[in-house]
Amino acid sequence: MTIAELFTDQALVAKIPKRLPELFYLAGLESSRAGKIGMEVGSAREKILIALLLYKFGEDNVQTSLSIHEPEVDVVVFGRPLSMKTMTGAAIKSVKLIWTVDAAQAIRFSQQYVPSCDMLLVQVNWANAGGFFLFSKESQIETLEQLGRAEYIRLPKPGTNPRGVEISGKALDALSKHAQTLKFPIQWHRIKIDFNPYRRWLDFWQED
Repeated sequence: MTIAELFTDQALVAKIPKRLPELFYLAGLESSRAGKIGMEVGSAREKILIALLLYKFGEDNVQTSLSIHEPEVDVVVFGRPLSMKTMTGAAIKSVKLIWTVDAAQAIRFSQQYVPSCDMLLVQVNWANAGGFFLFSKESQIETLEQLGRAEYIRLPKPGTNPRGVEISGKALDALSKHAQTLKFPIQWHRIKIDFNPYRRWLDFWQED
């Protein structure tokens, strides 16, 4: 069994597009204040995806306790490292490879970076179509070699607050069309949820 079964298990392929929009919408509500979604939504979405892997493959096959010195790897599935990314929009655009405010570190990273793991990418596109993608490590390395670092990697613009190094939208678009890429579409619908961010904690306080 491999992570590719996320894309070949027909029951799961039907379930993910049905459940993921609801769960990501709930993550957005939990990460919002005054109607604006905070950056912590990324961590909430990551937990939802890890829970999906645990549900499908079991705790014995999904390693979640990783060293903080593994910035690219979020989880290990059947011994194979996996990075998880999410992005929002109709077009596939850049996503962060590494977060840093150090411009020199960003440049060094861009000069030395070689993909070290598979990547699970979720394209969120509310009220429209998005997608669920798996890019193999090998296809990422091949695309990096074909495009070159200047096209594959996106550095922050000089004079701006450098928040990190990104894999470019051009590279992600090429990966989405790669022959090795596994994918299926998701229709991103919002459903009405009676959500109270304090309810869970209030319930704990009300226990004897």
